[in-house]
Amino acid sequence: MHLRLGCVPTVVACSAAAAAEAMRTRDLDFASRPRLLMVDRFYYGTGGIGFAPYGEHCRQARRVCVTHMLNARRVASLGRVRAQEAAALVDRVRRHAGAVVNLSDNLIVYSNTVISRCTFGDTDYGVEGGGGGGARLRKVFAEIEELLGTVPMGETVPWLRWVDVVTGLEKKTRRVFEEMDGLLERVIADHRERRRAGAATEEEGDFVDLMLDAEELDTGSIKGIILDMLAAATDSTFTLLEWAMAELINHPHEMRKLQDEVRAAVGPGAGAVVTEEHLPRLPYLKAVVKEALRLHPPTPLLLPRETLEDTRLLGYDVPAGTRVLIHAWAIGRDPATWGSRAEEFAPERFLGYDLKMGQDFAFLPFGAGRRGCPGVGFAMMSNELALASLVCNFDWELTGGRMPPVDMSELHGLSVRLKAPLLLVAKPWSSVSVDGVE
Repeated sequence: MHLRLGCVPTVVACSAAAAAEAMRTRDLDFASRPRLLMVDRFYYGTGGIGFAPYGEHCRQARRVCVTHMLNARRVASLGRVRAQEAAALVDRVRRHAGAVVNLSDNLIVYSNTVISRCTFGDTDYGVEGGGGGGARLRKVFAEIEELLGTVPMGETVPWLRWVDVVTGLEKKTRRVFEEMDGLLERVIADHRERRRAGAATEEEGDFVDLMLDAEELDTGSIKGIILDMLAAATDSTFTLLEWAMAELINHPHEMRKLQDEVRAAVGPGAGAVVTEEHLPRLPYLKAVVKEALRLHPPTPLLLPRETLEDTRLLGYDVPAGTRVLIHAWAIGRDPATWGSRAEEFAPERFLGYDLKMGQDFAFLPFGAGRRGCPGVGFAMMSNELALASLVCNFDWELTGGRMPPVDMSELHGLSVRLKAPLLLVAKPWSSVSVDGVE
């Protein structure tokens, strides 16, 4: 599909075949990112990793991330953080057992606290300490995410940039940036001071420590990558968990099947504590997560790409400088790939399906190719542990004794989430039972 968004020529890839050609066959031709006004402002002109134009900075920043921060050993070593925060999530819900639980708010706290502890360590910014640094950072980032999901008038029609001044968008952007920059300056300064005191080793250090060790990254690049990490927590964890729970509430049979699998694996004497050691033995859990990602990819249109030179896509000429959007939402619901039940929530379709994330172009929630998300392994561990913990420890129902379905109306921004918060009643389950009798 070819469009013109203002002055910007744009191509939308809506099929697995188009995505495969753009992200594998001609990956280098489509590897860059357009310069976006909001990204330039909040990412210090670097684009972090996700938004960076393709070039030496992008390659170096990604190498640091993949090699030092998100390698398999590091992801495994952060299991302690994931386990503690999954337990804290269960405890927060249990404190409201039998009453209405705003699950959306609890999932936001879980996802942001996991990634902020991994990024900043167990500091006021990593947990909800008395100074409120973590809460302030979450508030500022929520505003940043809203602005990153906004397309300024001057972006597509440059001569109308004055409209962004009149509407107050420019003023708001400047205010949020200054607040964010002050917080990140303090985070980095605190880490440098701690390092001078000899408090951080490679094994003990958090992501900021690892970035400070990397000679390739200047302060602006570090700040941009921090924003990437926080965005990933919202996009790949919070929204996925919220959609997965909503779908399970709407499909009681699938909810019960998942609960039976997780509870059988945990066993009657385990205190209903799900650990990461259980996850490889939970195929239906993994199928539920994948099915939620298929129907509700965190970013329905993957981050925009831009052609570096004249190229072709499915036989059509695509000039250099064309913006290219991969429509992950449409690809994930294409009946040509997924059959007549493409619009239905049916996790069993993934049982026995040897899907390799980033290599199957009919399933692209995290992108693919050289611009695919480097944190897929970390995100999937966080998602599976939290979802398994919630369905294992509680039976769930809608408020006021209502019957499903949940209102699945969408709120669009940088990511797509439920328009209304997910309000549920959680009833604790006792693991002492073997046959369902508590």
